[in-house]
Amino acid sequence: MKKANVLSLSFASMCLTVFLPFSAGHYISFVFRSINAVLAPYLTAELSMNAAQFGLLTGAYFLAFAMAQLPVGLALDRWGPRKVQLCLLGLAAAGSLLFAFGTGFYSLFAARVLIGIGLSACFMSSITAVSFWVEKNKLPTIHSSLIAVGGIGAMSATLPVLWLLHAMTWRTMFIVMAAVTAAIGLAIYFISPPEPKAHKARDVSLSSLLEVAANSNFRRTAALLLAPHAVAFGLQGLWLGQWLHDSGGLSNDAVARLLFIGMGAIVAGSLSVGAITQWAAKRGIKPIDVAGIGVLLFLFVQVLAFCGNVTLSPYVSVAFTLMGTIAGLDYTIVAQNVPPAMTGRAATCLNLLIFIGAFAVQTGFGLILGFWSTRNGMYPDIAYRAAFAAVIALQLPGVVAWLMDIWRTKVSGSRDLRLDLEKGSTD
Repeated sequence: MKKANVLSLSFASMCLTVFLPFSAGHYISFVFRSINAVLAPYLTAELSMNAAQFGLLTGAYFLAFAMAQLPVGLALDRWGPRKVQLCLLGLAAAGSLLFAFGTGFYSLFAARVLIGIGLSACFMSSITAVSFWVEKNKLPTIHSSLIAVGGIGAMSATLPVLWLLHAMTWRTMFIVMAAVTAAIGLAIYFISPPEPKAHKARDVSLSSLLEVAANSNFRRTAALLLAPHAVAFGLQGLWLGQWLHDSGGLSNDAVARLLFIGMGAIVAGSLSVGAITQWAAKRGIKPIDVAGIGVLLFLFVQVLAFCGNVTLSPYVSVAFTLMGTIAGLDYTIVAQNVPPAMTGRAATCLNLLIFIGAFAVQTGFGLILGFWSTRNGMYPDIAYRAAFAAVIALQLPGVVAWLMDIWRTKVSGSRDLRLDLEKGSTD
């Protein structure tokens, strides 16, 4: 049945009617997710917020996003991504309008929560929709392309936003974003083809989520990549820019330029991860092992950030976003190991964990900084070192578990080989 569905929609038609409209939703979600990194000086100055408040405000997106994942996963498998996106993107547009007219921390917080809920299905709906029409062995490339589109959205939330702020206020910008978001929802509903009935789940109760939790590949993937994914999302959308400003001594314009380059690195990194994973698969290297090597490199970059070398900080910031893209492999690994009717639930369960983690990282990083007093509005180097040490420690257990798993597999393989040789000599 799956093969028939793939053949019934050509690759070109899939790109035009499925990939493009759904990836546009993913694009705008990354704009909303990352825009506060550039707007931070404007919002904090106008609304007089401290680091803890601003971290909570920005992290509210991740918390709302996470809380919506389970019902979104059930809805995607039951009603399909077209209808779900039409409703949710309309909600996100309303949240953007509320943010545009917000007058204080609480109104902006409520708007940010509404935006987070409204954008909670963008990537998951893209994965679900594309999985209907693409063979599993091609998913790494398609998923990497989706992540790359998100990177372009993140790029759009840096320098282009700074340039637009010379022509309009941040409030006007959110009004425009509301209109764009609503238009994308309509385009998805009217342009994309109906979902194949064979891939719609009948049992979409909460108890059906236990199928996802029982999947050993899901648990193994989350153990390794959940924490790095949360750190990548949590820091690149807010604190990376603040770190460059405070510890690196860079101006707002210079920070915006580096964030723009860094988000461009997300595009390059995402496309490279997909190509490398498929290349490695042909040589018998599992995606989980490709991910493990990438996480080790990502940790090395964070150690450099912890060391606080001012000269290296611009390069470290770009390397952080580049290597952080390896965490996106978790979606591919999970999608390759669950049946099509479970794709929405599996992907959103993973997203739930990632975004709860991102909220915790983004908020916790700000709370750690808050233990130190600011000087001229900037936090000292020791504050950032303490915060980076905390997020590094958060990721170590998963890497250690992955290394131990490799070691056990190697020992087991060596034992099996030895037994085979002994049996052969006996025969």
